[in-house]
Amino acid sequence: MMVLAVLFAVLGAVSNAAGTAFQRKAASAVPGRSGLRLLLALMRRPAWAVGIVGVAGAAVFQALALVNGPMALVQPLFMLELPFALLIAVPLMHRRPSPEGWRTIAVVVAGLALLLASAAPSGGRQQASMQRWIPALALTLGAIAVTVLLVRSSSSPLFRAAALATGAAIGNALTAALMKSATGRLADDGLAAFLTAWQTYGFALTGIAALLLLENALQAGPLVASQPALTIGDAAVSLLLGVALFDESVRTGWWLLPEVAGAGLILWGVTRLTRVVPHLVDVMR
Repeated sequence: MMVLAVLFAVLGAVSNAAGTAFQRKAASAVPGRSGLRLLLALMRRPAWAVGIVGVAGAAVFQALALVNGPMALVQPLFMLELPFALLIAVPLMHRRPSPEGWRTIAVVVAGLALLLASAAPSGGRQQASMQRWIPALALTLGAIAVTVLLVRSSSSPLFRAAALATGAAIGNALTAALMKSATGRLADDGLAAFLTAWQTYGFALTGIAALLLLENALQAGPLVASQPALTIGDAAVSLLLGVALFDESVRTGWWLLPEVAGAGLILWGVTRLTRVVPHLVDVMR
């Protein structure tokens, strides 16, 4: 089961990377628009349609991964989206990653391997009680609202991109939690239970909201601001939700040292990747 979870999560990261690359290409072609106006403009662009297919494929792979493994394992594997996104995006501008780019990608992968090997996510269940869902929903939705309000108070492209990406990351993590619960009902009780579960409609709504925030983050500023917040935020919030909602467990004690070291390598690598790839801001233009 764990092997299937890892396999589907990696396939989801590849699919999402392709979707992000083409969404960035479409978003960069419609400057000066935001909100629903941005979404309506993007819907008329073929690159955005290709990106949506990638995102939809990622959602399917993500659901399969969450059915077969703990959320604390599956969601961090989606950090691989950034290296894959760069590997897909750079050829679009007929370039090759520099040697430093390859080394930085290796650092991200090594950091992820160290983090997951040290944390060893395990256990958990498919469902959570409403006593757990209510505070989780309040905190995550409240945090998303705060990021949107912060964007309105700043004109800095870097800050706006980072804040919107943080909101998208929280939305993605909440969507994954709702999806895990909904797909668990599908696996255990069939299609009727899936269609009548509130989590099914919850993950559809939060998924759309997260997508809208992502589109605006990509349009608001450079990838160097949005991608680290999106990548790290999704994994961190997902791990917390997995533990709080589904009783998933990770190692603590002295294992926290290599876990922090792995997270540090990932953070450095993700930030560095957005700088070492040639003309990364213009990759999807």
